[in-house]
Amino acid sequence: MTKTTEIKERKRKPDWLRVKLPIGEKFRNVRKLVDKYKLHTICESGNCPNMGECWGAGTATFMILGNVCTRSCSFCAVATGRPPEYDEDEPKRVAEAVALMGVKHCVLTSVNRDELKDGGAFIWAETVRQIRLQSPGTTLETLIPDFKAKWEALEEVLTEMPEVVSHNMETVKRLYRLVRPQARYERSLEQIRRTKDFGCRTKSGIMLGLGETKEEVEEIMDHLVENGCDVLTLGQYLQPTRHHLPIHEYVHPDVFAEFKEIGMGKGFDFVESGPLVRSSYHAERHL
Repeated sequence: MTKTTEIKERKRKPDWLRVKLPIGEKFRNVRKLVDKYKLHTICESGNCPNMGECWGAGTATFMILGNVCTRSCSFCAVATGRPPEYDEDEPKRVAEAVALMGVKHCVLTSVNRDELKDGGAFIWAETVRQIRLQSPGTTLETLIPDFKAKWEALEEVLTEMPEVVSHNMETVKRLYRLVRPQARYERSLEQIRRTKDFGCRTKSGIMLGLGETKEEVEEIMDHLVENGCDVLTLGQYLQPTRHHLPIHEYVHPDVFAEFKEIGMGKGFDFVESGPLVRSSYHAERHL
């Protein structure tokens, strides 16, 4: 597919991918808090199509450790480069914002910080501790990186026992090098297994529309179940810019519904499947 063809296709999104513009008082309040506390959200950095809906409901997914990633995944809108020094006060600011928003279920994610010895695990753990300190009634989901198989860093986060620990596979095995060149399929599966063995509720997500086959989607479902994954999300890949991977196809909602049934039949506790589904979409349901 040429760039010209892809640009035209991006202008012709199907009706099921159309979303409402961000409006409303709750949206404006979240916007003010994010700006006031100088925070980052994956909603903005990742160009999430659900930002209007989620912010309008008074919820957001906070992205810690800055907004510059050390990896260059070909699907992701987050900036790539050499990150600045991390902010040791960030955990406290995130916790203050969560408390002011009255968040019942908070989702945290981060960029990859491969240049740090612990991959940012200390900031992860401290953010969880600060939120628990200031909002003891808030449940937590941590959408964590793979820490490059530094399992002691993973354990530092797991020791805080977030209610849900998520790590996204993103795509099927055949497409891993294309989609996630600095990640490893088996490493991510091992992380999910270690998380489950530690006693945490596990979650992962994959994108459709990158050229995967039905058989490959079922294969990754099997691998996830075998490694102890409790919750699975499936959503449509949307090309952030013309420099990112092109969309192979727009997957119809009926196909997503079919995959939900297949996934539940394979043993997941919960499957969230739909064109606009993202990792943190309706995350409170996954407890």
